[in-house]
Amino acid sequence: MSAHDTPDIRRHTERLTADGIDVVRVIYPDLIGTDRARDVLVDHLPAACEHGLAFCKAVYHTTPQGDVVPVAGGLDAGLPDVCVRPDLSTLSALPWEPGVATCLGEVTDPATSGPAAESPRDLLRAVLARCAARGLRPVVGPELEYFLLEPAPQAPTGWRRAPEVSGAVYTAGLRADPGNHLLRTLRLLRDLGLGVVTGNHEFDGGQYEINLTHSEALDAADRAFRFKAAVKELARKEGNLATFMAKPFGDAGGSGFHLHLSCQDEAGGNAFDDPAGSYGLSTAARHAVAGILAHAPALAALANPTVNSYKRFGPDTLAPWLIDWGLDNRSAMVRVPPERGSGARLELRLGDASANPYLLIAGTLAAALLGIEAGEEPPAPLEGYGYDTARSAVLPTNLPAALDALEADTALAELLGKDFTTSYLAYKRNEVERFQRHVTDWEFTEYAYHL
Repeated sequence: MSAHDTPDIRRHTERLTADGIDVVRVIYPDLIGTDRARDVLVDHLPAACEHGLAFCKAVYHTTPQGDVVPVAGGLDAGLPDVCVRPDLSTLSALPWEPGVATCLGEVTDPATSGPAAESPRDLLRAVLARCAARGLRPVVGPELEYFLLEPAPQAPTGWRRAPEVSGAVYTAGLRADPGNHLLRTLRLLRDLGLGVVTGNHEFDGGQYEINLTHSEALDAADRAFRFKAAVKELARKEGNLATFMAKPFGDAGGSGFHLHLSCQDEAGGNAFDDPAGSYGLSTAARHAVAGILAHAPALAALANPTVNSYKRFGPDTLAPWLIDWGLDNRSAMVRVPPERGSGARLELRLGDASANPYLLIAGTLAAALLGIEAGEEPPAPLEGYGYDTARSAVLPTNLPAALDALEADTALAELLGKDFTTSYLAYKRNEVERFQRHVTDWEFTEYAYHL
């Protein structure tokens, strides 16, 4: 930070001190969208802003189990640093941690003074710059589902759904949430300033959905990232586990991460609305749909980023596993809700809750933008209940196939950035290799006694 920013830093530190806050937690997303962080005493905040906080770059290449994947620029380069500076414009007090505020961190590469290639937030910024060059300002509304689990020492995983009640689909109150988890979480997330608007118990026992208001795409990604981190932290505080894993239980459905997408034009109007256009959609909106469909196999690598993600798909799962679109049709991969005018938008239903918000939004925008630039029309919309392979192509059915599709989709990979794509593919292919070497409980049960 330059010297002329010093008064602004002083203003923030004085306000924090006056509010009884003496620690600022600086967080930023890693490659898979989990939060990396450091607590900074307020007295040290000016120095952190001036010089940055050093983190090992391999944090982007570290697995959930703590192993470092050999991605180029990490281990082979001697584990260099990235520099993280607090973004004080995102400061907010943590309602459940007295004396603590939190803010996002801006990540740079000390070797280039530019963004780190793996930084998800900067990847989204790059895609948004390409959108802005075409006079489009994307607006996104995230919808996320998750499971709340409580300790169960006798269960194979050590956890069970909280609660395990069935049949309480789309409800609120004590019938499906006897511990009032949802109400407490909604109120605390509201106080954190994340723009949450509604919440309910979802389809399966212990499953919840909380919706966030729509906003400019980077802000929506920031809020979705902070939302996931906050929900997990609040569950930990009570001795529970909140998981955004795509499908944590074989006998239950998965958790989705749906995106509502529209664009403002340079005049501030909804660029996806056109009363005279086919289906009441503008040319840009229809081309965006065509782009998302065309690049869907590659997009799956970002929207469904884990080995577990593909167990969420299949007939009668209500998760989209075919490449199609429909008008107010929830069995389609891309749904166009019925609103028009200022409410005209697309809903991508492909993503699952494990997706990194920045990468899911960046990939969706990149695919839509490529469609707009290509100028092609989508096929006829799906009619009736979907999941008919005679009518629509099938998405990748496993993570290796999705990663191959991303590598083969040179247009999408180029827009996302060669360095990012190379790192992401190397990291995720390592995940596949580790899984393929792992002996599962299913295999032992299936084979050990009889073979």
